[in-house]
Amino acid sequence: MITRAELMELAQNLGLAPQVVEKDYVLGWLLSGVHANNELREHWVFKGGTCLKKCYFETYRFSEDLDFTVINEAHLDEAFLLRVFADISAWIYERSGIEIPADKLRFEVYRNKRDKLAAEGRVYYRGPIGPRTGDLPRIKFDLTTDELVALPPVMRPVAHPYSDTPEGGIHAHCYAFEEVFGEKVRALAERARPRDLYDVVNLYRHEEFHPSPATILDVLRRKCDFKGILLPTIDTIRAFEAELSGDWATMLAHQLPALPPLQAFWDVLPEFFAWLVGGMRPAMPAAYPLAQGDVVLRQPLGTLSGPGWVASALEIIRFAAANRLTVEIDYIKENGQRTTREIEAYSLRRTSEGNVLLHTHDLHRNDHRSYRTDRIRAARPSTRTFTPRHAIELTPSGRQAIPDTERTESSSGGFGSGFGGRSWGGGLGSTRTRASRSTSYGPSYVYQCAYCSKKFTRKTQDSTLRPHKTPDGWECPGRTGYFVDTKWS
Repeated sequence: MITRAELMELAQNLGLAPQVVEKDYVLGWLLSGVHANNELREHWVFKGGTCLKKCYFETYRFSEDLDFTVINEAHLDEAFLLRVFADISAWIYERSGIEIPADKLRFEVYRNKRDKLAAEGRVYYRGPIGPRTGDLPRIKFDLTTDELVALPPVMRPVAHPYSDTPEGGIHAHCYAFEEVFGEKVRALAERARPRDLYDVVNLYRHEEFHPSPATILDVLRRKCDFKGILLPTIDTIRAFEAELSGDWATMLAHQLPALPPLQAFWDVLPEFFAWLVGGMRPAMPAAYPLAQGDVVLRQPLGTLSGPGWVASALEIIRFAAANRLTVEIDYIKENGQRTTREIEAYSLRRTSEGNVLLHTHDLHRNDHRSYRTDRIRAARPSTRTFTPRHAIELTPSGRQAIPDTERTESSSGGFGSGFGGRSWGGGLGSTRTRASRSTSYGPSYVYQCAYCSKKFTRKTQDSTLRPHKTPDGWECPGRTGYFVDTKWS
């Protein structure tokens, strides 16, 4: 288990309550346990807002629950769930030290309004910050069989920015990005929860990933037909405005370093529906021009070197930019004078001299300004929104992909046979082989090195990069790319 000090430092860097970050830490290990379990891995499909945070966008709202579509209806049985999660709890404790008392596991199986099986679980835990006695914090599991899985599930890496990440990382069998998007639109039209509006607008704003509106609309139509509900429209959502407004702060504020105003998301809905139905989208601003030798940096959480206060400031700045909020930075100028600036943040870039610069629009000067990150002492998000003047290039690593794989049976890294003689395997230490490649037709995927920006095209969704040189001829240390485009042949 990670130390209390590590968790407290990360919570400070992110501007969140330690309990929120502790829950995110435990969520990662629970996903690892589900994936390592042979009985669950292929039959439970991860979805929802936590899937977005853990499997697609690292700079995102923190979430509290784990939602799964369960393909095998027989799994929604209280005795089965208690048995499996007792084993998972023991497996997690052995590898991380997180305590999940088996006698406190709770699963309630019921039939929903459509007379389909569903279950709600409560998993209580004791993590790095306690408590040692008294009531334990919990994570809710929402399990349902009453869902149409419209697109083939995908295997995704799970973001786990903690020092005890298992060798080989954590992975999850989850909804494809377009399916999560379509599911969020359907949910927004059905239940009027602030987090659904927040998610839909954020997914739409990630324009660098070019999701197909036709694919998302097709997923949405199929899911609405399956549920027997009408296709949502802008008028459908408008009926929930008062309800969303009343719950906005209560249901979202604790998941974010700063709460953006509801209006900043509400006003995007007409534009979103025009794009979804007709493919129409306003022209996106171009990135601020690169200086010769500059490299755009989009590394994952915690990988940029520098003092702790710089890491803290950069994560706050990334959050503010993703949510279209201005941010105040405290900055030490060359002469040692301390100043505070309100900025719109756009890009992190490494210069040919090795300095890392934050490119911004300075609101006081009403002009472009760049700031050396090693001179930034603090950052505070505001509630003032802005319309981007340039492309925002601060999403850490984007939608990272892993190779398609075929698993072989193995007990290495799995649960082993130590729990009642049941067969477990194929876990974190499983042997993996690449799927066969099609070289004649179909999609090709373009990945860009997170360090030197060199682009690589391959036939599989694989973010691992081969050894290569930077534009100036040096050996590039970058070995991971982020997805930038899909090409068809």
